[in-house]
Amino acid sequence: MRNLIFFIYKYYVFFIFFILEVLAFVIIYRFNNYQKANFVNYTTGVTSSFYTAVSNTNEYFSLRGVNDSLQAENARLRSQLLTSYYKNNFVPTQVNDTVYKQQYDYIPAQVVSNSVTKRNNYITLNRGKLHGITPEMGVISENGIVGIVMNVSDHYSTVLSLLNNNCKISAKIEKNGAFGSLVWEGDNPRFAALKDVNKHVPLMTNDVVITSNFSTIFPEGIAIGRIYSHTLDAGDNFHTIKVELNTDFSTVSTVYVIQNLLKKEQQQLEATIVRSGN
Repeated sequence: MRNLIFFIYKYYVFFIFFILEVLAFVIIYRFNNYQKANFVNYTTGVTSSFYTAVSNTNEYFSLRGVNDSLQAENARLRSQLLTSYYKNNFVPTQVNDTVYKQQYDYIPAQVVSNSVTKRNNYITLNRGKLHGITPEMGVISENGIVGIVMNVSDHYSTVLSLLNNNCKISAKIEKNGAFGSLVWEGDNPRFAALKDVNKHVPLMTNDVVITSNFSTIFPEGIAIGRIYSHTLDAGDNFHTIKVELNTDFSTVSTVYVIQNLLKKEQQQLEATIVRSGN
């Protein structure tokens, strides 16, 4: 307390000057309309700038919630696409429930771990059993194919990336329906190879490559990429096709896991054929 009194006594001239200055400004801006108007305009501008900065800051920190909302909305809209519904051309059906007609559902997820430089690359997602994820589900991004779910825990799942030597995707050329197997040859993460396309199939650079209907994992028509180059050596029965992938694996962050609602039924039926063949 003694030091405070000494401090005030030492600088009392400055404090008196400061108080008188404040009092002078109050008198000027209170009893002079011109100065008062300028002061109000200035403080209004400062306040507006402050609230704008606060609002922008709040919007920035809420972007994660907005992104999650948009991702869920995109998953819902993908589930309503025609490619997500089973093509049932049998007219006299008595079932009129969309649950029985819809074939594919989409679960949004975020990439939490990813590799692109290895021979066999994997991706980890922040969705697992508790979110409806099971092994052998397809994974896509907004641009194209990403991979296939391999292992699942309660909250996470690992994905066999398309950039993996063990990953093979049933694909076809959109314009003529010629199908083959898409594999990554372990070099450039921007390219893959389309194998087993017969030499009699006409090809052109930039032909679109999509998923085929020979898979229980991906719907038909999901974008994969475009033909970057193709060759046919003498004596070969199949084209050598290099496909430029739509998905940039070095930046992929938001994905959708595909659930085939009719997959189990198809697999059970195909299993009976195998058993009867034995």
